[in-house]
Amino acid sequence: MLTPYIQFLESVFQSLNLTDYYFKLLTQGTAFLSIVIGSMMFYFVAWFIINRTIIAMIHRSENDYDDILIKNKVISRASYLVPAYIINSLTPLSLPSFPNVAIFVQESIEVYVIIMVILTVIALINSGFQIYNSFEISKTKPIKGLVEVVKIVVYIIGSLMVIASLLDRSLGALFIGLGTLSAVLMLVFKDAILGFVGGVQLSLNDMVRLGDWISMPKFGADGEVLDITLTTVKVQNFDKTITTIPTYAMVSDYFTNWRGMTESGGRRIKRNISIDMESVHFCTPELLDYFKRFHLISDFISAKEAELASIDKQNFLNPDFLVNGNLLTNLGVFRVYLTAYLNNLPGVHKEMPVLVRHLQSTENGIPLELYLFSNRIEMNFYENLQSEIFDHILSVTPLFHLRIYQSTTSFKQQ
Repeated sequence: MLTPYIQFLESVFQSLNLTDYYFKLLTQGTAFLSIVIGSMMFYFVAWFIINRTIIAMIHRSENDYDDILIKNKVISRASYLVPAYIINSLTPLSLPSFPNVAIFVQESIEVYVIIMVILTVIALINSGFQIYNSFEISKTKPIKGLVEVVKIVVYIIGSLMVIASLLDRSLGALFIGLGTLSAVLMLVFKDAILGFVGGVQLSLNDMVRLGDWISMPKFGADGEVLDITLTTVKVQNFDKTITTIPTYAMVSDYFTNWRGMTESGGRRIKRNISIDMESVHFCTPELLDYFKRFHLISDFISAKEAELASIDKQNFLNPDFLVNGNLLTNLGVFRVYLTAYLNNLPGVHKEMPVLVRHLQSTENGIPLELYLFSNRIEMNFYENLQSEIFDHILSVTPLFHLRIYQSTTSFKQQ
């Protein structure tokens, strides 16, 4: 096909009276240059047609997946192989008198093709990853670490193919030669290998997802997971700083995932106050009449009085001595009041436990613990609710003839 064109060039340049070597160099070099220019022109014309037809149709389609392929330049990178194929096929015909040059050009084209194939495969992998992220399963099964491993494998294989092409050796021989460097490779890619193993375990065991709130004091992490890569997990703390944790550390070390709390819709409040033991006593009838004025426990006081009076009457107990009767204590009434108060508070989660209980008495008084859940998990709401509850408790405690224990040792020392 090129022979008539080369003969035409020979007839054109014959009048220059060049030596045989320079005559062949000029004619065949011009033929080769014409092939390069012609292949590039063919590429631009073909790409113009494709851009105006196929790509325009893709942009108008309702399917977003093909748009992702365009965005990641899958089609454009694959199209770069066309001029390379043309040049590679016609170079030996255009340079018959310069076989070494033709071989060099073909080897260069081979390396170019390998590089473009690698870039095209990487673009396909990126496109597949973006398509996967459009599905709901990507939120519970992140595969970014696996994708990065696949990319590394593609780059390694592609690099070996380039080296094999440049050294004119088979790919299998290179792999055998790399066996002696396995220890070095294991050391170089130690973090990547550990990260890959850790990422697989995190994904399979559903230990952490994007958007989870995790706490890992060892690394100073307490916030939302932003990214999970092959070697690191990025966490944005509540002060907006970013903490980077090795992926394998998420498997080998301890961390807390607050996902269960987030999914439940409630955030636990577990705090206590200490009651002075000396302020605890039985309730007299006058004190009970006073407590009946508190609307949250008035019905309870009336019902409990009737119940205890019936029990005392059946057992012939002498009510003149408080120890003989079944009497309420001011601390017991206070616990009932706090339980009713919490159950009527709008910010408390009504479908989760609400508990007011005693803990083991200590030299610092009787710990009275509140155990409940807020119905929203946002920090501002959660902290405000806690403050509101304990502001109320500190204010209402004296109304039950109780005292909050407060050590005076530090004041005496001063």
